Amino acid sequence: MAHLRSRRRIALTVPLGIALAASVGFAPGVATAAPDAPATASAKAESPKLAYVVNTRTDSKTIAYVKRAIAKADGTVVVAYPKIGVIVAHSANPDFGKQLRKVKGVHSAGATRTSPLTAAGTTEEGAPTLLSKADAKAAKAQAGSAAEPLEADQWDLRAIGADKAAKINPGSKKVTVGVIDTGVDDTHPDLAPNFSASQSASCVGGKADTSAGAWRPEKPDHYHGTHVAGEIAAARNGVGVAGVAPGVKVAGIKVADPVSELFYPESVVCAFVFAADKGIEITNNSYYVDPWLYNCMDDPDQRAIVDAVNRAQLYAQKKGTLNLASAGNSNHDLAADEILDDSSPDDSTPVPRTIDPSECFDLPTQLPGVVTVSATGVQNLKSYYSTYGNGVIDIAAPGGDKYQIPADTPSKNGRILSTMPGNEYGWLQGTSMASPHASGVAALLKSTHPKASPAELQRLLKKQADNPGCPTTPYDPDGDGKVDAVCEGGKNKNGFYGSGIVDALEAVKK
Repeated sequence: MAHLRSRRRIALTVPLGIALAASVGFAPGVATAAPDAPATASAKAESPKLAYVVNTRTDSKTIAYVKRAIAKADGTVVVAYPKIGVIVAHSANPDFGKQLRKVKGVHSAGATRTSPLTAAGTTEEGAPTLLSKADAKAAKAQAGSAAEPLEADQWDLRAIGADKAAKINPGSKKVTVGVIDTGVDDTHPDLAPNFSASQSASCVGGKADTSAGAWRPEKPDHYHGTHVAGEIAAARNGVGVAGVAPGVKVAGIKVADPVSELFYPESVVCAFVFAADKGIEITNNSYYVDPWLYNCMDDPDQRAIVDAVNRAQLYAQKKGTLNLASAGNSNHDLAADEILDDSSPDDSTPVPRTIDPSECFDLPTQLPGVVTVSATGVQNLKSYYSTYGNGVIDIAAPGGDKYQIPADTPSKNGRILSTMPGNEYGWLQGTSMASPHASGVAALLKSTHPKASPAELQRLLKKQADNPGCPTTPYDPDGDGKVDAVCEGGKNKNGFYGSGIVDALEAVKK
C-alpha cells in the first residue's frame, strides 16, 4: 500500500482566528476587492493544474458571485456545497488562491495539494499479514460450535466484552457506521449481510459517485477500509470473524486517491457532507487529511483546508453524526510544546519543520467534537506506537501491539484480525484499528440510546470506559531500557487513555 504513514493528533484547544465554532456562518474575509485579472496564457501553460477549496459565506448571492470570480481567475468549479459555503475548484493559474482570497465574501481559499492533478493517508502500523491456512484451522478448532470460526484469535473482542455484549444487544439495523476510507469490499461474506449500499459512495475528487460498486477499493492492496469495516460490523453468521457491533449496518465512503491512496481535503469534505445527508449516525476516520500532517494557520493554503474540512464535519455533527478518528502512530505527546513534522507535504518533497500543536492542526482529529482514539494491546497498555497526550486523547480501544502477545489465542498474534478484500482475513495494528473498535461501541450506544445526540454519545462513550490509570512503572514496551513515553494525568483521565478503554458490554446495559 502506498504512503502508509504515522498518524498524529493535535490537542483539541482551537484558538483559531477563523473560529472553529459550532456554526458554518463564517464571517467574510477582510479583503473585499474584486478578483485580479486572469493569468496570462504563458503562465497558464507553464503551471500545473491544482485543486483548491474556496470557503465563502453561505448565502446564494455570495456563492454565485464567487463562482463568477473563480471563472475570471481561470478556474473551474468541480462542485459546490452551498450549505457549508465550500466550493471545490481546479485551476492552472499559479495566483488562483491569492486572487480568490481578495474576493468579497471569501473567507479563505487555498490549494489542497502541492503536486499536479495528474496521474496513504491511513493509520495502520506496518504491513498486513494474511491469515494462513494453519492459523485458520487452529482458530476454528479452538472456537468450538458457539463462536465464529476465527473468533478464537479475536482477543480484542474479549478485551472489551464485545463477545458478551453481542448476546445482549448486537446493535440495531437502524444504526449505520460510515467508513470514510480506502473503500469497502461489500462482497466479502462477513460484510455483505450488514452493508448499506444506499449510504455508500466514492467521494474521490470531491463529488459523490453513488453508482454501483463505486465505494469498493480501487485495488486489492487498498485493504484498509475493508479491514476497518470488519472490525466494526462483521456479521455473526458462522463465517470468519465478528465485529464489535455485528448487528448494525456499515457503509463505505471512499476518499483515497486511486493512484497515491492519499486522502485529499476535497474528498473528505464530500464524505462528511454525504454521510450527514444520508443519515449516517457515526463515521470512522482512520486517516489524516493529506498532504499536510499538520495544517498551520499562518499558511493560507493550510488555513483554507482547516476551514473547509471543519465546516463539513460540523455540518455532519449538526445533522446528528458522531465522528471518531484515530489518534496516530507516532508515539508523540500531543500536549507537548512542539513537534517535528518531517513528512509534509507527502504528495511531493517533504520539508522538515517544527510545529506548535496549539497552532497547527491534524485533521480531522483536531477538530471540535471529533472523538480522538488511542490504541491499546492485550495487556490494556498503550500500544508502543500510539500517539498520546493529556487533554488530547478522548478514549482508548484495542489497536494491537506486537509486544503485547495474547496467551489464549491459537496464533499468539497481538495484532487485530479482520476482513480483507477478496474474501481474505488478515492482521493489522495501528490506531486505525483502535478507532473502529470505539466506533463499534458508539454504534452499540446509539442502538441502546437511539435519541442520543452526538454530544451525548460522546459523553456516554467516556462514561462507560474503563481507565487503567497511568502505568506505575516506566513505560518501556520494547524492553530496551529507554522510557518511550510519559503518561500524565490521573486515574479518571490521562494522556494514555483519555477517559479510559471502551467497554462494549457496559454500552449495551441501560
